[in-house]
Amino acid sequence: MVWDRQTKMEYEWKPDEQGLQQILQLLKESQSPDTTIQRTVQQKLEQLNQYPDFNNYLIFVLTKLKSEDEPTRSLSGLILKNNVKAHFQNFPNGVTDFIKSECLNNIGDSSPLIRATVGILITTIASKGELQNWPDLLPKLCSLLDSEDYNTCEGAFGALQKICEDSAEILDSDVLDRPLNIMIPKFLQFFKHSSPKIRSHAVACVNQFIISRTQALMLHIDSFIENLFALAGDEEPEVRKNVCRALVMLLEVRMDRLLPHMHNIVEYMLQRTQDQDENVALEACEFWLTLAEQPICKDVLVRHLPKLIPVLVNGMKYSDIDIILLKGDVEEDETIPDSEQDIRPRFHRSRTVAQQHDEDGIEEEDDDDDEIDDDDTISDWNLSCMQGMIPYLPELIPHLIQCLSDKKALVRSITCWTLSRYAHWVVSQPPDTYLKPLMTELLKRILDSNKRVQEAACSAFATLEEEACTELVPYLAYILDTLVFAFSKYQHKNLLILYDAIGTLADSVGHHLNKPEYIQMLMPPLIQKWNMLKDEDKDLFPLLECLSSVATALQSGFLPYCEPVYQRCVNLVQKTLAQAMLNNAQPDQYEAPDKDFMIVALDLLSGLAEGLGGNIEQLVARSNILTLMYQCMQDKMPEVRQSSFALLGDLTKACFQHVKPCIADFMPILGTNLNPEFISVCNNATWAIGEISIQMGIEMQPYIPMVLHQLVEIINRPNTPKTLLENTAITIGRLGYVCPQEVAPMLQQFIRPWCTSLRNIRDNEEKDSAFRGICTMISVNPSGVIQDFIFFCDAVASWINPKDDLRDMFCKILHGFKNQVGDENWRRFSDQFPLPLKERLAAFYGV
Repeated sequence: MVWDRQTKMEYEWKPDEQGLQQILQLLKESQSPDTTIQRTVQQKLEQLNQYPDFNNYLIFVLTKLKSEDEPTRSLSGLILKNNVKAHFQNFPNGVTDFIKSECLNNIGDSSPLIRATVGILITTIASKGELQNWPDLLPKLCSLLDSEDYNTCEGAFGALQKICEDSAEILDSDVLDRPLNIMIPKFLQFFKHSSPKIRSHAVACVNQFIISRTQALMLHIDSFIENLFALAGDEEPEVRKNVCRALVMLLEVRMDRLLPHMHNIVEYMLQRTQDQDENVALEACEFWLTLAEQPICKDVLVRHLPKLIPVLVNGMKYSDIDIILLKGDVEEDETIPDSEQDIRPRFHRSRTVAQQHDEDGIEEEDDDDDEIDDDDTISDWNLSCMQGMIPYLPELIPHLIQCLSDKKALVRSITCWTLSRYAHWVVSQPPDTYLKPLMTELLKRILDSNKRVQEAACSAFATLEEEACTELVPYLAYILDTLVFAFSKYQHKNLLILYDAIGTLADSVGHHLNKPEYIQMLMPPLIQKWNMLKDEDKDLFPLLECLSSVATALQSGFLPYCEPVYQRCVNLVQKTLAQAMLNNAQPDQYEAPDKDFMIVALDLLSGLAEGLGGNIEQLVARSNILTLMYQCMQDKMPEVRQSSFALLGDLTKACFQHVKPCIADFMPILGTNLNPEFISVCNNATWAIGEISIQMGIEMQPYIPMVLHQLVEIINRPNTPKTLLENTAITIGRLGYVCPQEVAPMLQQFIRPWCTSLRNIRDNEEKDSAFRGICTMISVNPSGVIQDFIFFCDAVASWINPKDDLRDMFCKILHGFKNQVGDENWRRFSDQFPLPLKERLAAFYGV
């Protein structure tokens, strides 16, 4: 019994009256509009965090001090929530228990504001890993759902909805003994509750588990769908919105269950798309979008089109308010400066080294650890909806090109976007037919007097550049003229998009840009901007990216500009590293640096090394870049390592004499970064190892054990992205080329995936050295290739024109194999070949 009394005492915590008054005073002051007062309050709150029971006061004000006004009580709860976020692991046990019990006892407070605050507090504690350490939370909340008291039921549901949103994954795992098996059937019972708010919570909770196909929900899928249909005509907009959202998600994951009801669902969605409540109508619009991506779309919609089309077209009309919000009533605004909050933060995508393919240019893999941009979906869009449109494009494109000069800015801007979606087709036609007129009009729009149109035209032009590549070369003078003129015209936001358009142009036309008259037009305005920007200005990102593309394209043409650019990049890296060291040593004194500056600088240095080649040697000799790279290669942030390995590879190619003395330090770091969890880091490290091995030759020998096993493991991993597979294969081949005795014994473990990953890449230097390596290894260990010889034949046949001595190596291996097995066996073996392979080998190699 003693123990029982003690817990009782702990829970019956009483505040000290004076302390309570002090905290109430603070809470009142913090609602003042005066920023100086707010700052003082902030400091005092920080000081109070030193006292263990400060958080007891906060929960006391929130749940027990009914005499105070609600905003003050709620604010107390929100400050406590922030403390939980920042310091929960340091709360004494007694405080934690007091807060938890107070939350559960007051989730049904009569005030909606207090209930919501308690709910937020509960979910914040739950998301701090406390679902495991608070075993009675979910059972208690679920039992409170059955309370006769509306407030208690609503408060508990509000908290459960937030927990389902924040912790869906852990709820559906063994960590908590799968509570969803109880929770989901429980939620389904509340779809028919008399209160609209509770019905809405119930649907929202279940909706969290559709996309992940959670098993507990899939077991009850029919009853879920039945209950949804029962709510179809609900008078509460929030419920209708959640029903629409559920149907949209079910369309993606359980089409099989919706099919029998499809006719009714379409009819229902037609009504909801015209719902009086705009949020419901918006949610319903998603249904048509999702349906359009399903193969059965045509069969389902054909009979409904006469009703659907007018509804959608009607919804496209702008109301007067829409037009004002879209600034559609403003035609000319190019002289009005941008407000800073209009400019979205930019993220730099670190450099990834990829191979050229036969089908098309460089293939960007979307790595799991990269940000994915909306525009990456353009190509999918082109393929899926394009086919049906092609017959109409010869009429449609000229019409759209005319719309580019419409008197309404909104029409001009959306037309730019629409045309960019058809860039692929435009470029596939004879240039004079559509490309030239489209380009001419788009360039005029780049100089439009409306900022929205400028932005849309610039983005559309960048897309056109990517598709057209060298088709643009005849028009370069005209294009540069326009882009350079835009420099003097653009406000802040569009300048950033202009840098992109110039960088993309350089990527697309490459060395064709390296003509004195083009350099004279383009470089002065770029360098002028470069000199104006301070080292801490984020506008450096797009400008550095742009310069990186320009330097790579101009090659020796960039020499007159390279020294100040090189120097500044090295300084940016050095500054960032120094700031990071200060921050590590004294985090409270120095803030952490924005490492993007360093990443972008490393990428521009890569661009310089690639463009200038051996000409960069003296700049490298006079700087400490290799010491800085050694630090960057060990940075905690994957993107920093990724960019430093790309630079290492480029410097290895450009001026190995400066890299060589550091190889003994660099190789172990490269070895530890062959970890495919960070795809892009692993990819660039792999590529750099290959470049180093070509330069090192036989001296690579001592380093083979540091890397070979990881590379063989990666090439055999299922689901490895194409770019990484190709680079891994090339590096294994190159290692075998310089140290065949060390690599050849493992031939059998990688020959098959090696051959299949390299059959699609273009003939180039990297492919050449890799295949020389494989041939050398086969001559050292012929038995390693026997079982997979057909794959080797296929890879050899992927060469369009190998150099003569490489062709001789192929010949020797093919004939050697044929002679060894005898004509009869060879005939049987080669009968398995697909016909094109058979013909190719016979024509090229006489086997």
